[in-house]
Amino acid sequence: MAVCAGFLTACTQSRTTQTLDRFTNAQQETLEGNELKVTAGSSWLAEGTYKNFILKGEALTQSEAEARLGFHTDGKSGYEVIFHNGPIDGSCKTGSLASVRNLYRSLAKDGDWFPFEIAVRGKNISISVQDTTVVCYTEPSQPYRTEAHAKQLLGSGHIALCGVQGEVSFRNLQITALPDDAINECDTMPAVDEQKDLVIRFQQEDFPVIDYHVHLKGGLTKEMAQAMSMNYGINYGVAPNAGEGGVGRMLANDDEVYAYYDEVKNMPFLCGVQGEGRKWTATFSQEALGIFDYLFTDAMTIVDHKGRLSRIYRPEEVHYDGITKEQYMDHLVDQTVKILTNEPADIFANPTYLPEDMQADYDTYWTDDRINRVLDVLQKYQIALEINARYRIPSLKIIRMAKERGIKFTFGTNNVDANFGKLEYSLEAVKACGLTPDDLWFPTMSIRRTRPVVIYNKF
Repeated sequence: MAVCAGFLTACTQSRTTQTLDRFTNAQQETLEGNELKVTAGSSWLAEGTYKNFILKGEALTQSEAEARLGFHTDGKSGYEVIFHNGPIDGSCKTGSLASVRNLYRSLAKDGDWFPFEIAVRGKNISISVQDTTVVCYTEPSQPYRTEAHAKQLLGSGHIALCGVQGEVSFRNLQITALPDDAINECDTMPAVDEQKDLVIRFQQEDFPVIDYHVHLKGGLTKEMAQAMSMNYGINYGVAPNAGEGGVGRMLANDDEVYAYYDEVKNMPFLCGVQGEGRKWTATFSQEALGIFDYLFTDAMTIVDHKGRLSRIYRPEEVHYDGITKEQYMDHLVDQTVKILTNEPADIFANPTYLPEDMQADYDTYWTDDRINRVLDVLQKYQIALEINARYRIPSLKIIRMAKERGIKFTFGTNNVDANFGKLEYSLEAVKACGLTPDDLWFPTMSIRRTRPVVIYNKF
């Protein structure tokens, strides 16, 4: 799987480059100059129409400001690219292809000029921010569009600048027209059938689609993850394991945490880390783990009733030793509550997972009393509940019970290799349980840095 190149001009021959320095609004007023300031409520069209092109420039956003750059537009049709920075709060960020490929982490910062590039070649749209490709979308022959977005299609048209809130500045806007047969040779991913695809339906509704639980293991590289994320329209949160006992990339100390963060901070992913095993809170400092967007853990590793560290996803490590499975289940819930109470995580991942030989009786073991014990601690410490696509947990019943309490949710896969799905169970659960964007958790909601670290296990 190849990823679109960061410098898009390397993939095609170009023609004459023009400067975009004169825009007109509906009142025939003009916006002119090399540096253009766009304010809330204003809308400007550039002279000339374009089909295939490469548009380069720089942008500067003020705090909480937002603007949109439209193309192939007459003021109502075509696509828009969003310019909006700031923390990960659920709003669409810079580089988003609005309502088609929404992004939720920006590579740019308010108050700093940053470069961007938008290219259309045939049916392919590529967008880069800070020289990193963040969108590589190919419009299919039968795109899925809601009534509100019916005109969101490629054709030809003007370049537009539209202010949404605050003030956003653009400078050095240069557009290069490309021939009608131009193609993006870096667009190598298979086309998505949007008539059957769930994700585009959520994108069209501006419902955030983020997989917070992606691991680079089993042959999945950063580059492959980037290509898959752009092709599927799913924002990825990429996370290594910090601790011991897991599979794949493991971080062993603070120095490795900082080194890993330096590797990925400029990648177009949310940056997370998973606390692995039960010793991680004594291994890493709050300061080191605090640089990540979010932190999650699970209860798939417990201290069993005889004091042994047990990875319950490995049947050979699950020992009942004279107690019943009901008693084992009570101990598992006790451990889950202890983990969530003492380990300052943002997200409870792989929630309600059971050992393999107990999974057939999931609903029997997860009684209302046991469910409520776990939900109590999630609610108390404002921990999000992951809807896990790989294991299809927790059950819809538990999701509904959590929603009634106001507990927030995230989506996650916990992949083992590069061959994983598109959050099918998570998105199905949204519809089945009536979840809305207000039910979702975002890193701006994190309180983990205010929680004390309690070394509760004595190894």
